[in-house]
Amino acid sequence: MDKTLLPYRPCAGVMLLNREGRVFVGQRLDSMLEAWQMPQGGIDPGEAPIDAAVRELREETGIAADKVRLVAELPDELLYDLPDDMIGRIWKGKWRGQRQRWFLFAFEGTDADIDIVTPEPEFRAWRWSDPADLPSMIVPFKRSLYEAVLAGFADHLRR
Repeated sequence: MDKTLLPYRPCAGVMLLNREGRVFVGQRLDSMLEAWQMPQGGIDPGEAPIDAAVRELREETGIAADKVRLVAELPDELLYDLPDDMIGRIWKGKWRGQRQRWFLFAFEGTDADIDIVTPEPEFRAWRWSDPADLPSMIVPFKRSLYEAVLAGFADHLRR
């Protein structure tokens, strides 16, 4: 299959910063890799990217909209391609990768507001991590995307 014929899946991603300037990451349930990722997920037809970001955050972490404050939004979509061996195995073979809109939120709640045991759980574990560690924690095919997210939000991240 020629993956260049497939479209990118529209998606929203969330960088969630706690008061200490650390970022929420979760370990996916559907992967036994030691990879950690930020919350993200598909944008439904007709849904605004910001609304998808807030919905995905709630669905994946249990965090309610009133516990976060929008800090910044990347102006452009970021793209990534799936490795060739994954095309056709996930998303019913409909997508070659994702085109993502990224949002930076300040977390104004407490760790008690986080519950990854949701109706459709995505994560088996979660933790707060240093932003600089994110590229080394994600699956390799998303590393450059995470580097771009960090660069885009650099002015808002504590050094």
